[in-house]
Amino acid sequence: MARLSDKVAIITGAARGMGAVHAKKFIENGAKVIVTDILEDEGKALVNELGENAMFIKHDVTSEEDWESVVAKAKEKFGTVDILVNNAGIDLPAQNIEDVETEQFRKITDINQTSVFFGMRAVAPVMKENNKGSIVNISSLAGIIGANQKIAYTASKFAVRGMTKAAALELGEFNIRVNSVHPGFIATDMTYHLINDELEQSFPLKRAGRIEEVSGMVIYLASDESSYSTGAEFVIDGGLGAQ
Repeated sequence: MARLSDKVAIITGAARGMGAVHAKKFIENGAKVIVTDILEDEGKALVNELGENAMFIKHDVTSEEDWESVVAKAKEKFGTVDILVNNAGIDLPAQNIEDVETEQFRKITDINQTSVFFGMRAVAPVMKENNKGSIVNISSLAGIIGANQKIAYTASKFAVRGMTKAAALELGEFNIRVNSVHPGFIATDMTYHLINDELEQSFPLKRAGRIEEVSGMVIYLASDESSYSTGAEFVIDGGLGAQ
């Protein structure tokens, strides 16, 4: 049996990149997937590729009203919501503290942190009604050990880690599990240009991570295989954080 057979999942920021791979792997594992993103053309193209068990919704994750609409449309289309993957996020180039503008800091906070709160709050009622659910919040290794010249990003990812624990404590009695995933250096379209032999030799596993490896962890946490895991951090960094 497929690991996510008949489960309904909302995945944010899923029109491209890591989120799109998560969506594809979820479909392959039997889930019905709501792909949300502000990138409408790319989101629709992905859903056309994924087939009848996928739906795209244009979604600003910083909008409370959009979150309410996404959950309502998911229930209308597929009947319920079993899984939320808070994947949407942004970063800035490395900057000294004094060069980070307040507007930049607030934008990262809104997209990386506040949206996670909005998402958990939006799905809680339907998951409570079902007395089950899995919320997977994508944080970062920067939410465990920090990142140099990344104060806004680090702050937001530490916040995701903390909110995950608070939500897990509150929602556990309803059989709703909440966990955070903390990728390290993963090979993506945004990082390929940075990868070289010297960099990879600095990692304990001597290579960058693959998006599919992150997807594997997300699927594990979304599935019933992780039924006794909640309020925890799951690190995928090739040992980088252990140094």
